Amino acid sequence: MLKFYFHHTPNPMKIALYLTETELEFELVAVDTLKGEQHTDEFKAINPNSKVPAIDDNGVRVFDSNAILLYLSEKTGKLAGKAEDRGEMLSWLMFIASGLGPYSGQSVHFRKAAPEQIPYAINRYLREAQRHYQVLDTHLADRDYIVGDEFTIADVSAWGWIDKAEVVLDDGLAQFPNLAKWFERINSRPAVEKARNIASGITFKSEFDDVAKRALFPQNF
Repeated sequence: MLKFYFHHTPNPMKIALYLTETELEFELVAVDTLKGEQHTDEFKAINPNSKVPAIDDNGVRVFDSNAILLYLSEKTGKLAGKAEDRGEMLSWLMFIASGLGPYSGQSVHFRKAAPEQIPYAINRYLREAQRHYQVLDTHLADRDYIVGDEFTIADVSAWGWIDKAEVVLDDGLAQFPNLAKWFERINSRPAVEKARNIASGITFKSEFDDVAKRALFPQNF
């Protein structure tokens, strides 16, 4: 059975949504990143980069959220989009993987988690996050979904980070009306609620103390 290594953060939530939307069978394996469980030898055998999400598909390991989405959609045919939209699909997935996700994460880090407030870094990453949001907002001006005319892994991938807009940006989606409509459309899908409750009954560490900081930012120590 597919093993899904999970923590309730934006990138793993993409896979949670994909699995609940497609109703694929899986075993949830909690990885408490604030406790440092991503750095164990056992987990690094699944993802040598020490990050979630990752999957073990009967001995086939796949890590990085967009790689997992591509792998599962190609294997199952679910939410893969149409063949004629393949170029668009790859382009938007890479846009999310190399731009939207990293700049959103750094925007949050330098504004809310960094040990010192660095105005240049705060401005740099916040403005780049906003720019990526604007690219999506413009793209969604006359369409319901990111790729083609149907719900696909591109929407799943973007949802994981846009769901955190209130944390990433100063005013959430207020400046991005097309993106806000898209988010409402995706967020209202029944599978989203199931994804949000995928780890029901599992308690993760919530204190952002020195243990958590060392686990998340070991290079700082």
